[in-house]
Amino acid sequence: MELKEFKKIHFIGIGGIGMSAIAHYFLSNNYNISGYDKVKSEITLKLESKGAEIFYLDDPNLLVDNDKVDLVIYTPAIANSNLQYQYFHKKRIPLLKRAEILGEITSLYNTIAVAGTHGKTTTSSIISHILRENKKDGVSFIGGITSNYNSNYLKGNGDFSVVEADEYDHSFMKLKPDTIVLTSVDADHLDIYKSKESLIDSFKEFTSLIAQKDKLIVEESINELFINNLSYGFGDNNDLQILNLQVKDEKFQFDFKYKSEIHSNFKFKMPGKYNLLNAGGAILACLINGINIENIKKSLQSYLGVKRRFDIHINLPKFKYIDDYAHHPTEIKALLEAAQSFYPEKQIIAVFQPHLFSRTKDFMDDFAAVLSKFNKIFLLPIYPARETPIEGISSSTLIKKIANRNKKLINSPQDLFSNIDLKSDSVLITIGAGDIDKWVVEINNYISLNV
Repeated sequence: MELKEFKKIHFIGIGGIGMSAIAHYFLSNNYNISGYDKVKSEITLKLESKGAEIFYLDDPNLLVDNDKVDLVIYTPAIANSNLQYQYFHKKRIPLLKRAEILGEITSLYNTIAVAGTHGKTTTSSIISHILRENKKDGVSFIGGITSNYNSNYLKGNGDFSVVEADEYDHSFMKLKPDTIVLTSVDADHLDIYKSKESLIDSFKEFTSLIAQKDKLIVEESINELFINNLSYGFGDNNDLQILNLQVKDEKFQFDFKYKSEIHSNFKFKMPGKYNLLNAGGAILACLINGINIENIKKSLQSYLGVKRRFDIHINLPKFKYIDDYAHHPTEIKALLEAAQSFYPEKQIIAVFQPHLFSRTKDFMDDFAAVLSKFNKIFLLPIYPARETPIEGISSSTLIKKIANRNKKLINSPQDLFSNIDLKSDSVLITIGAGDIDKWVVEINNYISLNV
């Protein structure tokens, strides 16, 4: 397929974080772009400001010059019953999933693909930032809004592309990676994979896409699953070993050993050992692709993170407010440990919106166990996304399993406000991958006015 053959490209689900990054790519290359999404958002408004025509009703007749569309890109979250999907399918217009078009784009670059159940967005954004600071970046498609650039799409004049390799529905098999960073393999998407073993097999199949095994970089806890690869972590046997970790002024300071040589005095602002592991994977990916160690050190110090990844909104001496995208028990556990390590004297309050009925069902006991460890828990209704309800699976079911007296079901920010003490030494964290981020502005305003 030659992308230059196409003139007008239509996106079904253009407001998604992954889809919008691809739309920005085509806009930056002067394609005629249109798209549909259910909801107007900052993401869609930004695309419109760049020249995309976007509408918010599922009616293909609303699209101006719909007969001129010669390629349709759609998200897996869109059902085949979608009217636009059906319309363009009947017209025999090529319909490609997001991953298929990413495969075409990544074939044009030296591609670093970041895969794993957790840590993809942070790791890919660190790599992208280091490449950009060193003028090596070509394009980056990031699964979150970078705080450095306020964007999920970066474009430069370099030879590298950075892409998140999504394991959902095996879509990462469409990519054309040259380097792979594998951050974690944890049970998830069991509606697709049915078992953790099946998920592991899928990741192994993905790693077979690269010709050079010395370009496969694996986090230490899953290193034994692979052969002839590089590894990173805290242990002695890693190719990149993180050493001498300290927390100073709410920042990590650390050294690392690479090829028997110790490199000292690295600084990184993101809390949590899981984020330090993400940084380790990013550093190793950049090292093997020719970036100088001192330049990596300088770039890492200026990295500001990704919105909704330990995103600090209120940072007062007594009261902190953080928003985070965590939606899997392992991620929530790591988030809690990060908050406790940076704020050991404060109580940690969780405001959690479960994401997907299937995930809540699959990990009900794990969610209950980790949420029980917070000092106080507020639980929202389950965010369904693409799913229909499952009988017997609800936030009411989950909260009964949480072994903590300080727990409450809530439906609105006002419910939260009447149950928190802003004068206490506390860290409030909104958690989830649904639409809980819509509460952030209201929570910020309430705290700012009442603290």
